[in-house]
Amino acid sequence: MPKLVRPLLLSALLIVALGVAWHLLRPAPTPVSPALRHSYSKALDLAHNGKPGAARVLYQQLARTDLSPVRRISLLAELPNYPSPQALKLVTADLKDDQNLLVRHGAIDAVSRLVPDAQRSLLLGPLLDDDDQDIRFHVARSLLGLSPDDLGLYFARLNAVLDDYVQALISAPDDADGQLELAKIYLYNDDYTQALATLKRAHERVPGDLETVAVQVRVLEKQGQNDASRQLLAEQLVAHPDSALLQHELGQWLIRHGQGEYALLALARASELEPDNSDYRYSLAVTLHQMDQVEAAQRQLDEILRRQPADRKARVLLIEYWKQTGQLQNVQVLLAELEQQNPDDPALQQGL
Repeated sequence: MPKLVRPLLLSALLIVALGVAWHLLRPAPTPVSPALRHSYSKALDLAHNGKPGAARVLYQQLARTDLSPVRRISLLAELPNYPSPQALKLVTADLKDDQNLLVRHGAIDAVSRLVPDAQRSLLLGPLLDDDDQDIRFHVARSLLGLSPDDLGLYFARLNAVLDDYVQALISAPDDADGQLELAKIYLYNDDYTQALATLKRAHERVPGDLETVAVQVRVLEKQGQNDASRQLLAEQLVAHPDSALLQHELGQWLIRHGQGEYALLALARASELEPDNSDYRYSLAVTLHQMDQVEAAQRQLDEILRRQPADRKARVLLIEYWKQTGQLQNVQVLLAELEQQNPDDPALQQGL
């Protein structure tokens, strides 16, 4: 046998032997009971519809190690409505899951909605140094818009990652979504000239994209071009009168310019066009409350819960509005439902 072949053969045999030994000695996977295995659909249904016991079965499913990435991501999407120390523990573990990139993305999205802004930076900030570029960029998107105080120690690191992200987006000028994302970063950095030029490129590639219009309106406002931003909105609304996105953007524009009464019309129209969009209806409720139309605000939040009983954000705000008007019986009903959904909810622990 040639001298070079013999050591290679011995090395190969050693690698095989080590592999066999590892396979034999590694701990056996924890068996999953058939009942638990088949309760994924039930857990998803309970969580999505805010039914009693939702948090318990959701946590139980997320504690499994045999879920497919798609199923795990679906469950993570429901988690922000069920905050607790256990929820935080589960999502933090998925942030570190090196086995599946998509699960980590789902966990980042869940954290963005699960915790307050300052806590979000504490959980996601360390991932700005992750080995995977996609994770770093996703975290940067999730932290974009937080104040320097909320970002704390991660402020400088976020800006460094954003610089890398900008270069990556510049290198793909034909990606309309990427150009829109690039414009948002320029807006965040107060680079309005570059933002408008980027939005123009995005509009050329996808002329009918109304989100591009919404960002352009905000850029013009930031430049102090209020008349131009209002005119752009008006022109687009004439062309797209049934766009809930543009109606909502108009409402927000009017609020920013101290015209809350007129904003109500636009926000109500947005909710009428997309009745299941809880974000639009929530904005309407908050604006109604600011205009001292408390009962109307309560009705809008109640409608959110009728359509989406799991919406914790709307439930907590409605409890606060009921308390303000002294309707404690309604408060008790909402609290009892919340406790049935998630007895470990921080709002209950804090005596909301």
